[in-house]
Amino acid sequence: MNLLKKFTSLFASQAKLDIASRFEILKEAVSGTMSEFYKVREHSTGRTLGLKLLDLEKQQFFDSRFAGLTRPKEGEIAMSLIHPCIVRTIEHGLVTTGQQYVLMEYLDGKGLNSLIVDRDPMLEGKQLVLLRQMADALACVHEAGYIHRDICPRNFIAAPDCRSCKLIDFGLTLPAKPEFMAPGNRTGTPNYMAPEIVRRRPTDQRVDIFSLGVTGYRLIAYELPWAMVEGTGRDALSHDTVPPTDIFQLRPKLNPDLGALIMQCIDREPRNRPQTARELVDALQRIKRLDA
Repeated sequence: MNLLKKFTSLFASQAKLDIASRFEILKEAVSGTMSEFYKVREHSTGRTLGLKLLDLEKQQFFDSRFAGLTRPKEGEIAMSLIHPCIVRTIEHGLVTTGQQYVLMEYLDGKGLNSLIVDRDPMLEGKQLVLLRQMADALACVHEAGYIHRDICPRNFIAAPDCRSCKLIDFGLTLPAKPEFMAPGNRTGTPNYMAPEIVRRRPTDQRVDIFSLGVTGYRLIAYELPWAMVEGTGRDALSHDTVPPTDIFQLRPKLNPDLGALIMQCIDREPRNRPQTARELVDALQRIKRLDA
């Protein structure tokens, strides 16, 4: 049995979802790296929900990196994560076309990346609160036994008032087990990628600490710690060869403890970062103000 047949056969006994019979599509697909996302209304309840359809071939290619291993499905992972700062997943399975789907709450807000690019004034003064929530969501993922592997502003949705946010998208998430942390899996968003991923070294949950540090840096300074030249993996090669720009150069009035913590998170050496997401949460809770 080839990998694609084996992959789809996992769902063979499940009833497949007919999208048109159950939902009205309210908003056409937004394409992601490995999926398409729709805003839908459920006919029977009137609920507005988010429907994610995974690209079957891309998912097969990603899973081929772990030949001989059984990686939990994205929907399975998402449904196991219950936290106020993580999108609530309702169900998952296959649609009639054979694609995996993930059904979730619909978040009425903007992606953090768009807000940062626009330097939206709604963000200002709320970055510390948002960063605490992001770290708390990541701690939930880690304590459930996973590595997210794609922590970046695009994967957080902020509420309209920017006082809260939720982590989304577990398409690259892996179990935090030795067989899934071996060198070679070079996936993620390049500008947020830890050096050990780029250099194909062994990884662990501290790669997410690095990515959250870069995310926090950009959330506060509106710039990346390293210059973005190509927007490809080549840019990430500088993460252990070029020192990051000190965040205080871009935001000189930032709380010294907060700035130092963010710079610690993006240290090239995993042993110099906060060692767990919970340790990072605790450190952020001790910081009471965004600016000095």
